[in-house]
Formats: sequence, structure tokens, C-alpha cells
Amino acid sequence: MARNIFNQPPKDDMETAAPSPAPPKSPKLPGSVGGLRDSLREITANSIRDIDTDRIDVDGLRDRLVLEDSSIDDLAESIRKHGQQVPIMVRPSDQPDRYRIIYGRRRLAAIRKVGGTVKAIVRTLDDNASLIAQGQENNLRLDPSFIEKSMFIKEMQESGYKPNVIQDALGLTRQGVSNHRVVVEQLPEELVLLIGPAHGVGRRQWGDLAALAQKVQLVDIAKEALASLPDDTPSSERFQAVYIAGTNKARGAVKQATRGRKTVVKAENGRPVATVAIDGKSIAIKIIRKDNPEFGQWIEQRAEATLRRLFDQWQDERGSGS
Repeated sequence: MARNIFNQPPKDDMETAAPSPAPPKSPKLPGSVGGLRDSLREITANSIRDIDTDRIDVDGLRDRLVLEDSSIDDLAESIRKHGQQVPIMVRPSDQPDRYRIIYGRRRLAAIRKVGGTVKAIVRTLDDNASLIAQGQENNLRLDPSFIEKSMFIKEMQESGYKPNVIQDALGLTRQGVSNHRVVVEQLPEELVLLIGPAHGVGRRQWGDLAALAQKVQLVDIAKEALASLPDDTPSSERFQAVYIAGTNKARGAVKQATRGRKTVVKAENGRPVATVAIDGKSIAIKIIRKDNPEFGQWIEQRAEATLRRLFDQWQDERGSGS
């Protein structure tokens, strides 16, 4: 089970926010000074502050492939009408009077469209705890798609986060993390960004697309297939368009290899002598009797001996000696 390092907020911005987690208790100082310090820490950790949005840095690892989309506009309109119901979470920055976002990137983006301050819980968390909080909150509020989780896992691993932190951030087992990583390693990042999050498209479908990427130039195929679609086409439909185009291209390549090529061998006077047909399985030499009846009869009488002689010549040229 993943560690739940904070009280999870409800899944909808229209709901009331859950109280923020209580801070870890520190040793009390003797007398009223220690009690006052503990009280101030508890108030600070559990209070919701109004912070100017330009004082918050949106850094850290990507957990979404698309942030500025139509859903941000919808969320901004909801906040404009009803106010911000669920706070974001930030942590103090190394720079004075600035903060780094932990979770709530969509809400922050929406409020920047609306204008004004953002309600935020301020917590002092290290990188590992911040990452776990970010992953857990996103899993509850808007479940990331398979490929978004895969890309997030890839970035966490490349950034040096330990396996147990990655598992806790997404609530996955070690095998679950491996299943996501295996697929995303076979996909060009450019292809994933062209398609988008594709909610509802699971591991098997992305795995099939990854297999296609090993056979054909899928990025070029995707660009061509997506160019004909409207800009607001849902990413799940974009995935299907790319998959169908890639499958058709792969089938065409197989058919072409199966058909192979056929060459007409001609004499010096231009008269056809024979045809040579080559495909992935065989090489066939065909002599049409009606065009060269005497030559056809001559070859028929000498075919076996001629082929053996050619085979011996091939062995001599490759130096096998046998």
C-alpha cells in the first residue's frame, strides 16, 4: 500500500476541501515559549493562505501531458462563478517570499486566467515527500492516463528517485511500474506528445502501438494522419487515427515484401529469354517455352547439372571448401 502523506482533498473543485494534515510534532521547549512555538507551527501548517499567483513557480516533474486545454477554461469559469473551493499545496522556495507548487497545477492555471490570489496550503516538504503528495493527489482528483503515468515514471527514474518513492507516488507495485516503463521505452517521446494523454487507452493498446513503432516510421505517419483531423479532436481519437494509419502502413510493407520483384532477362537483341521472380521465400527462374522452345528444351536437359555447378561455384567463391 502506498504511503498517504496527506489528507486527500475531494475529487471535485466544487466540493469542500478536506483539512490539511497536521504537522509532525517536535519536542516541546520548556515553559510558555515552547508551547507558543508549537501552537504557531500548528496554525501555520493547517491554515490556508491567499498567495499571489506570480509568486508560485510551476517546476518539478510533469505528471500531465496537456495542461493548457479546454478543461482549464471550464475550471476557470467554475472558479469565476463559485470561487476556489479546494486549495492547492505549495512549499517554500529557496528564494525569499516565493513558493514551489506541489499539487494543483490545473487550479493554478485556471486562477491565473481568472485573476486574483490563489488559496494554498503551505507545507515544508522535501523532494521525495513532495513527489509522493503530487502523485497521490493527482491519482485521486483526475486519474492520469496510462501513458501519462508512464511518462511520469520515466522522468522520476531519470531524475534518480528510488523505486519505493515512485511506487508510493502512483500507488503501483514494482511490477506495475515495470509494465508502464517497458511500453514507454519503445515509444518516441515526440509520438506521445503528438497523440496526447489518450484517456481510456490502456497498456495493451499502447503496447501494440509500440510494436508498430519498431516496424515503420510512426512519427512521420502520425504527423500525416493527424494533419487531416480538427485541432480539437480528443486524444483518444488521435491515438486510433495513428494506430490505424500505422497498421495500414505496416501491412502494405509486408505485402510489398511478399510480392517481391520480377525481372525480365533479355538477349542482346532484346528478345525475352526468361523471368526471375524474387520474394521473401524463394527465387524462381521461369522460361516460357513458346518464346524459346529450343532453349527451354536445352535447359530442361541440363537444369540439374547446371544448378549443381552453380552451387559448387558459390561454395568455392565463399571459401567454404565443401
